[in-house]
Amino acid sequence: MINIRKLENELWESADLLRSGSNLTANEYCMPVMGLIFLRYAYSRFRLVETELMKNRPSRNGRVKPVEAADFISKSALYLPKEAQYEYLLNLPENVAALELKNSSGQTLNSLGEVVNYAMELIEGQSDQLRGVLPKEYTIFSDEILKELLRIFNNSALNDVGGDVFGRIYEYFLNKFAKNIASDDGVFFTPKSLVKMIVNIIEPKKGVLLDPACGSGGMFIQSGDFVTAAGEKPTHAMTFYGQEKIEYNAKLCLMNMSVHGLSVTLKSGDEANTYYNDSHNLCGRCDYVMANPPFNVDKVKSESAASAGRLPFGLPAVNKSKEFGNANYLWISYFYSYLNEHGRAGFVMASSATDSQSKDRDIRQKLIQTGHVDVMVSVGNNFFYTKSLPCTLWFFDKGKPEELRDKVLFLDARNYYTVVDRTLNEWSEWQLKNLNAIVWLYRGETDKYTKLLDEYCCAIGGEGSFEQRRAAAEQELSALREEAKAAVEAADKRSKKKIQAEYDEHISEKEALLTVAKEAVWLYEKFGEGVYADIPGLCRAADISEIEEKSWSLTPGAYVGVAPVEDDGVDFAQRMKEIHAELLSLQQQSNELMDTISKNLEEMGL
Repeated sequence: MINIRKLENELWESADLLRSGSNLTANEYCMPVMGLIFLRYAYSRFRLVETELMKNRPSRNGRVKPVEAADFISKSALYLPKEAQYEYLLNLPENVAALELKNSSGQTLNSLGEVVNYAMELIEGQSDQLRGVLPKEYTIFSDEILKELLRIFNNSALNDVGGDVFGRIYEYFLNKFAKNIASDDGVFFTPKSLVKMIVNIIEPKKGVLLDPACGSGGMFIQSGDFVTAAGEKPTHAMTFYGQEKIEYNAKLCLMNMSVHGLSVTLKSGDEANTYYNDSHNLCGRCDYVMANPPFNVDKVKSESAASAGRLPFGLPAVNKSKEFGNANYLWISYFYSYLNEHGRAGFVMASSATDSQSKDRDIRQKLIQTGHVDVMVSVGNNFFYTKSLPCTLWFFDKGKPEELRDKVLFLDARNYYTVVDRTLNEWSEWQLKNLNAIVWLYRGETDKYTKLLDEYCCAIGGEGSFEQRRAAAEQELSALREEAKAAVEAADKRSKKKIQAEYDEHISEKEALLTVAKEAVWLYEKFGEGVYADIPGLCRAADISEIEEKSWSLTPGAYVGVAPVEDDGVDFAQRMKEIHAELLSLQQQSNELMDTISKNLEEMGL
């Protein structure tokens, strides 16, 4: 089985090396490289669908009926003319000019870059959604570099796996580019784990979904995956609408949607400025709203925003220049106003918005009193690629059951995450499931919680309680490490590296198993067989009267409190005496060393 993570890294490193040799900036090469990945993915889907279509294909006079563009449309795949097929481009000779190829206008194509540009034009001709969207700047690369990029994204390891893997690789590159260009031209990508958390709690099943700040379309993609996992077709169940002011982001969104076989009605440019436009006329009509809007934006014109409506709780504070000093509560009001009578919303917001004062507090009070605030989740630092700031996830539900109407679930997840590297944290898949499980129990959906426990049992294996299985996995890992150390030491010089690599793979598998076991213990220790309980430092279901007592704050930390500190058995006073004695000893050693250095310098005449 192919290691997808390893393949992703190899593709990125190879392509990055070539791109760095081209003297191009991230903004210049991002879109063309994404276009090549798109092209390879489209070709993979084309071949898979073509094979499927050719099964039991009718024939006439001994000739099989050829496939047509309409056949591919019915399968949510692009039809690719020969000149737009990846294999055709890959196998072109080095001297493209000698072939005297021509485009549909009769113009001669003199370089590989021009041929790839033409391929993109042909693909756009097959899809209204992609018209004018695909990159056509491939002449910025030399033929040599472009040929090598085509080869890199045709990695033979991909031939043995399903076409869906290209969707994942596309997403991987999108996220990697986010680190490089997220601060350029307002580009801002939402971390995948935050998007998944929003989708998991919103649970989109069927209806209209709007993202009025859609960026590259991550909310749509994850919603589509959620619907697919539930056994439905997102193209039939969901209708996606997006607004994205920045044209660059909008193009990425349309490519991203096409890669995943999805369609979106998207508005971009000035008409998609959500502060002043409800571009799709969706106020009060959405089943779901999801977004990661820009935080703390100022200088939004109050009169223009007011005339655009969607402000059911009144205007935020306006300054002397007739501008909003902070647009956070504009967004919050918009998200609420878009929902229909049973709609749900989930969005990312600056942490400061949960207890901001003045008119923000008045708006928040009115919002809370509707009974439609559902869940609030505090997120710690370093979840974004280029910013270390914490944030909060807000969730509305106009269809809340009556028994929950006067309650809000507060989750403080600031200390619950997985470290990716020094500057980036995320929630793992199992951590997402655990946080989601708390919401299930709060909503009384114990059957989902029980299924998750069963899932843990299958993933971990073994017998006994989760704690016993965790302990067993820890012992097995320790024993395997010792075994690996002994085996490598006993091996001859030529075999050491191979043996170490084999053991590293087994150790990695055991570490992953232990991680799952630890997450199972984390969840079961708190909620057992499936009874919701307020957990100090983690979660609390507070009623509106309590929220009113706290001046209408929606900050989770104000309600969940602090987790009890475990007694480690150390006598604090005694330990401080020991540390003080150690410090005095180190200071004495330092003084003696300085004296020695001074004497040596004097002897040297310095």
